[in-house]
Amino acid sequence: MSRTTTAAAAAGPPVSGPAPDTGGRRLPRTLHPVAWWIWALALATAVSRTNNPLLLFLVLAVLGYVITMRRTEAPWARGFTYYLYLALTVVTIRVLFRAIFATGITPRDHFLFSLPHVPTPDWYAGIRLGGPVSLEALLSAATDGLRLACMLCCVGAANTLANPKRALRILPGALYELGVAVTVSISVAPQLVQSVQRVHRAKRLRAGRAKGLRALRGIIVPVLEDALERSLRLAAAMDSRGYGRAGTATRRSRRATGALMLLGMCGLCAGAYGLLDATAPRLLGLPAMGVGALLCFAGLRLGGRRITRTTYRPDPWRLAEWAVAGCGVLSAVLLFANVGFDAAELNPSIYPLSWPTLPLVPTAAILLAGAAGFLAPPPSPPVRPAVPAQRTEEST
Repeated sequence: MSRTTTAAAAAGPPVSGPAPDTGGRRLPRTLHPVAWWIWALALATAVSRTNNPLLLFLVLAVLGYVITMRRTEAPWARGFTYYLYLALTVVTIRVLFRAIFATGITPRDHFLFSLPHVPTPDWYAGIRLGGPVSLEALLSAATDGLRLACMLCCVGAANTLANPKRALRILPGALYELGVAVTVSISVAPQLVQSVQRVHRAKRLRAGRAKGLRALRGIIVPVLEDALERSLRLAAAMDSRGYGRAGTATRRSRRATGALMLLGMCGLCAGAYGLLDATAPRLLGLPAMGVGALLCFAGLRLGGRRITRTTYRPDPWRLAEWAVAGCGVLSAVLLFANVGFDAAELNPSIYPLSWPTLPLVPTAAILLAGAAGFLAPPPSPPVRPAVPAQRTEEST
């Protein structure tokens, strides 16, 4: 004789996760990805203006604060640590190259050590391999490398905070195929980070204790295999959704679109040259750039007519997006305006060797970019899977 009883494990419907307690605060949502990219690129533009190590370290601190406050639990949001490793590698390579290719050494420098000198042929004159290495040369190389490292970290912050796939949806129709390629290339680094973490976690669960080259081989092969599988799945998904189709555009329309885009890009290049060169004619400045922008806009509009797209739940652009983008843009504007501070404070001289100063206005401008950490809405909490009702069976 058998009897079966069924009992529900929890009363009421299954819950996907705890309801967020706003407490009078803003509701969590995902910020528009373009706002994060504008903020990051504007901050990178501000970084290109200065060579002051104190300001550069302050930029890294601001990036760390904003990422800690507003990153999500998505796979691409876990890769900023690897960008920091890449930044440290850039600084190290820059210092090593300056030590090996010893140039610009003056008698007033503080000499640290000397590398073996390698004689070079006459056609290689002007470049010296080895020789004395000074403290001023290493500090100059380190600050140059630190500036480039900060720019890389700004791009890494944009990749960490913004969803690259959501940014694809706002591109003009004429640039949709190009946007797909850019999105795939941008998402390569986060996907590789996710693959490395997954393979490393699997090796730990299997009690893998290999070290050195054997451990590296055990990680590289699964990561490459996973990258190949992702590429094949992405190609199949893109093909099923009609990417790369010719559309209904005629040959004349395609030629007109290409001609407008080519002329527009030439106008933008000529306008940029006219703005940078003071001796250039006035027509090569803002007029050429304006004409180029109009031609590019006409080409995008004409090319976008042959592509029909639908957007499911478009990302809103609200006050928070304006605030985050405005923080980054205003920070770059303040550093380029040279108002309220001496421009020499942004690029302190190493001769004579002295501790750099921390100017007030550039410091406030960088801290203003850090305001995006609390101006942006909090990210949406991760959705936990529903817990099904448990069934117990008893037999007698």
